[in-house]
Amino acid sequence: MVTFFFVPTGHRGDTAVMNGDAGHDQAEEADSKQDSNADADPAEDANEQEVIVIQDTGFTVKIQAPGTEPFDLQVSPQEMVQEIHQVLMDREDTCHRTCFSLQLDGNVLDNFAELKSIEGLQEALHSCLHRWRPWRSVTGRLRVFNDLFVLTFADTGKRKKKGNELEQIDCTPPEHILPGSKERPLVPLQPQNKDWKPMQCLKVLTMSGWNPPPGNRKMHGDLMYLYIVTVEDRHVSITASTRGFYLNQSTTYVFNPKPANPSFLSHSLVELLSQIGAAFKKNFTALQKKRVQRNPFERIATPFQVYSWTAPQIDHAMDCVRAEDAYTSRLGYEEHIPGQTRDWNEELQTTRELSRKNLPERLLRERAIFKVHSDFAGAATRGAMAVIDGNVMAINPGEETRMQMFIWNNIFFSLGFDVRDHYRELGGDAAAHAAPTNDLNGVRAYSAVDVEGLYTLGTVVVDYRGYRVTAQSIIPGILEREQEQSVIYGSIDFGKTVVSHPKYLELLEKTSRPLKVQHHAVLNEKDTAVELCSSVECKGIIGNDSRHYILDLLRTFPPDLNYLPVEGEELAPESQKLVFPRQHRHRLACLRQELIEAFVEHRYLLFMKMAALQLMQQKANKDKTAALHDTSTADAESESKPQALEASEKVPDAGMHFNILWNIFTDPKSREVVLNACKAVGSISNTSFDIRFNPDIFSPGVRFPDDSTEDIQKQKQLLKDAAAFLVSFQAPSFVKDCLDHSSLPMDGATMTEALHQRGINMRYLGTVLEFVDNMPAKAQLEHIYRIGISELITRCAKHIFKTYLQGVELSALSAAVSHFLNCLLSSFPDAVAHLPADELVSRRKSRKRRNRVPGGGDNTAWASLTPSELWKNINSEAQSYYHFNLQCESVDQAVEKYGLQKITLLREISIKTGIQILIKEYNFDSRHKPAFTEEDILNIFPVVKHVNPKASDAFHFFQSGQAKVQQGFLKEGCELINEALNLFNNVYGAMHVEICACLRLLARLNYIMGDHPEALSNQQKAVLMSERVLGIEHPNTVQEYMHLALYCFANGQLSTALKLLYRARYLMLVVCAEDHPEMALLDSNIGLVLHGVMEYDLSLRFLENALAINSKYHGPRSLKVALSHHLVARVYESKAEFRSALQHEKEGYTRYKNQVGEAHEKTKESSEYLKYLTQQAVALQRTMNEIYKNGSNASIMPLKFTAPSMASVLEQLNIINGIIFIPLSLTRTMYCWLLLQTYPVTYFASGD
Repeated sequence: MVTFFFVPTGHRGDTAVMNGDAGHDQAEEADSKQDSNADADPAEDANEQEVIVIQDTGFTVKIQAPGTEPFDLQVSPQEMVQEIHQVLMDREDTCHRTCFSLQLDGNVLDNFAELKSIEGLQEALHSCLHRWRPWRSVTGRLRVFNDLFVLTFADTGKRKKKGNELEQIDCTPPEHILPGSKERPLVPLQPQNKDWKPMQCLKVLTMSGWNPPPGNRKMHGDLMYLYIVTVEDRHVSITASTRGFYLNQSTTYVFNPKPANPSFLSHSLVELLSQIGAAFKKNFTALQKKRVQRNPFERIATPFQVYSWTAPQIDHAMDCVRAEDAYTSRLGYEEHIPGQTRDWNEELQTTRELSRKNLPERLLRERAIFKVHSDFAGAATRGAMAVIDGNVMAINPGEETRMQMFIWNNIFFSLGFDVRDHYRELGGDAAAHAAPTNDLNGVRAYSAVDVEGLYTLGTVVVDYRGYRVTAQSIIPGILEREQEQSVIYGSIDFGKTVVSHPKYLELLEKTSRPLKVQHHAVLNEKDTAVELCSSVECKGIIGNDSRHYILDLLRTFPPDLNYLPVEGEELAPESQKLVFPRQHRHRLACLRQELIEAFVEHRYLLFMKMAALQLMQQKANKDKTAALHDTSTADAESESKPQALEASEKVPDAGMHFNILWNIFTDPKSREVVLNACKAVGSISNTSFDIRFNPDIFSPGVRFPDDSTEDIQKQKQLLKDAAAFLVSFQAPSFVKDCLDHSSLPMDGATMTEALHQRGINMRYLGTVLEFVDNMPAKAQLEHIYRIGISELITRCAKHIFKTYLQGVELSALSAAVSHFLNCLLSSFPDAVAHLPADELVSRRKSRKRRNRVPGGGDNTAWASLTPSELWKNINSEAQSYYHFNLQCESVDQAVEKYGLQKITLLREISIKTGIQILIKEYNFDSRHKPAFTEEDILNIFPVVKHVNPKASDAFHFFQSGQAKVQQGFLKEGCELINEALNLFNNVYGAMHVEICACLRLLARLNYIMGDHPEALSNQQKAVLMSERVLGIEHPNTVQEYMHLALYCFANGQLSTALKLLYRARYLMLVVCAEDHPEMALLDSNIGLVLHGVMEYDLSLRFLENALAINSKYHGPRSLKVALSHHLVARVYESKAEFRSALQHEKEGYTRYKNQVGEAHEKTKESSEYLKYLTQQAVALQRTMNEIYKNGSNASIMPLKFTAPSMASVLEQLNIINGIIFIPLSLTRTMYCWLLLQTYPVTYFASGD
């Protein structure tokens, strides 16, 4: 259940804030912001003014609920009464009441009335009145009641590690966390509290078998009967009636609806159960207290389901609510409107039609869009699973199973197979499998442009049990007519017949500039030119609701010629040099939108340089001609002028640049310059820079008019240039970014994201790995190569697994999955599948005709797979799909050759395919038995792709805040980030990855400005949110743990800081192993904290490991290595091992001297420290000599052995984490912060 309040904090009226102290803090913050508004910059844009208007109108209402004290609730006029209703259902003291209405002066308020429309709302006391509705109110109560149990049962005591008190603990980490350990246990991934036992309030809570009430009892108000077994083993039957809950006299076998004696009647089921069972009352009270103690972020629902690839074994308990949910879900009903289905298309399109003239309207619109999209994604995922599990009847049951289509819950489902040879010329099933993701990318692009009047379908792509399912909302009326009659724009047969429509051309013209799509003409079957502003596959259909829909957007972006061999066409030399074009398994390979954007930006810079160069040459020629006509000059002088002009061309000043740009746009004589520059860069306009792509170039079956031949040739060249740009510029730049550590992927997902951000498709993974392998500094890219190889292997395995699973029946699913994992990861050479028992096989065969699950063939063929065969297939897939020569015959050979970890491979393949395994220790290396059994496979989840609607205004505030911070205006930046957080909460609710980024940045700003407790509070929320929305071992979560540890240390929580750092190190070991540049930062943090608590030997182990990793990945001359030497020297000094300390500090000093010179502050500091260490070493030697000389009579001078102060340790922690405090003003001291991906020593201006 979601637990949050809507209050007017910051500059908005309806922010989602957690229950508890946060509301008070946010209210104080709002007051301070009101005071600061007087000093606001008048140049701030209109958006901020709009937000301020919203904030000023918030007010407080007082609520009186039955059995509780009155309490205040902050609201905004824009909210509706039902939002207060939801808040009351989420509060701890009122959450068990669901059937009530709000009253004001005895009048029941309309749930859908806005608060601003209710007179006298602020002055009066509002009471909650119980009212009873039909049986769904009772089921609602059961659901809430059930959630109270489930949420508490899930509590494993995990929050103890983030407690506020400082405990005395052993600082020694577990053996598997120490540097150099090869052990990678899985059980610590989800730590369980062994001493924890769930508090049992009831043994059984279920619906009675006497339901539904007979007609005569309905006349008495009976709604439903419940059967309950208390902890004391008392069996009772309860009637839920319109008057409330009461005990009846029914038993298991005798129906007697009369009230029991003594009779209890209560409006609350909790109150009734408290009266009949003392244990219930005691345990439920304790349960509620425990629930309140939990951080709300631990139980707020996430907008999109996040699945874990590991899970403990949980006992399956009786749960009537879960059973009912499964039943209604199978029927396609929605929880909040039982017995009904939602009109998804109407909801999706209506939210897009909402007004967006000002900020409040845009917030309301974006919140509605996001809510409907998240609901639609959830419903589509459930429907796709039901389709593949065989629980949905096909709308064309007579067709072959792979050709069947389904409708469930007003969502249309189709399978990723080539139906009726539709994709025969494009690659068959391979093209049919790729088309949905291309289509989804098109939907995402058009949704982001958000043109008024142009509609896209709600689209979700689900991969489940080896099948790809596309879920789409249904255009009104499309099922009532043939497709040929419906399509009024585009083509239904890949360009053979093409139609157009003026309204669609008008609408799509608005999208052509942002999407870089060229307006072009194609020939139809009658050789008539037809105007289009999209690809021919893009279809336009006007629904019965008169809306203009576009669908089949799979060719929104132009084709990738590197993977599309065309007879008679040669690619650019850059592509040919890398053996392109290459044959791909389908002809739908497209360039990514990110690449198009980068290519256009690159061409724009080229355009400006060429125009500037030509203008300067014109000016130079003009000056030269004037000089020749006006005066006669000496030969030597005239010869020197061209040299001067060349020099001015090479180094123009800023003023000249401005004049050039001004001339380009104002001087009529510069038109020829612009024309030449436009031709050179491939602009479709001769008067301005405008690059767009024709997505139909090289599409089979598409013909163009004869008069567009020249334009088509230009477009072909542009596509060749874009393909060459990818391999000659973007891929090398990614490798360079990895080399200088501005990009630091830690696993397959983060590497994929980094490649996609640069517009590089994953089919180029083999090419990127070849770039890395051929780099001179290959050793410094070893982590990238290893992650890339791991990603390549698991992607190849995923491709094979998809086909492998399609021949598996549901009854053999766990056996098949465990067998595949054994063949992939186990060292056991003779992996044998365990087939179901014979009698089950015979029963299954007898029911074969009734099985409607897509697929076919031999249902036991999967059992014949062997490890050698699987790895042979993986090698073949790597060569054919990625054009990479893997050369691994077994998993052990891959591990040895590329330095991989089996647990990392297991994590990657599980996440990619949706496998969930039992969390226990697996012996991958045993050659006597397989690592996995059937019982180890707990579940298989869907892998879902969908559109992520964005909060545009919130994102604008976030960017503005970042810009302010980078300029050094921390307070203003912090206020803007707070506004962004409020707006993000408004649109997304309390849980979202962008809110997580906001909280992280706020925590860092709080820390820089000296508010350490607030930094700790915000960062703790960021950690919890990252675990919930990204996953407990996601690389971002590891980073959040590191930041939280720093703030814990600053707040004096040393033991907690150590626990968090150990946890982060364990997660990083599982995700990417020890040999990674980020591990150096983590080990430096651990070593410093251990140094602070005087665990010197342990500290040295971590700091020396950090030194080794830094030396490997940053080079021996790096300033990071110098800093690592200094940190090691400090620990040796504390151990009184001055010789070793001197040795390390000399290494650091040498690097400082060579890199930044002797006059630099850090070089001087190192020099002073060297002198100090030398004095200490000399003093120690004298003392030792005195002892050797005079024995026990020696007079020993005391040596200075000072433990490191917490302040000095914290200072070093700040430095390695990229936080430097710099006074910026003599009149007032403010602090500037540098938040960097790695931890450079930011005192220096050198390239390091």
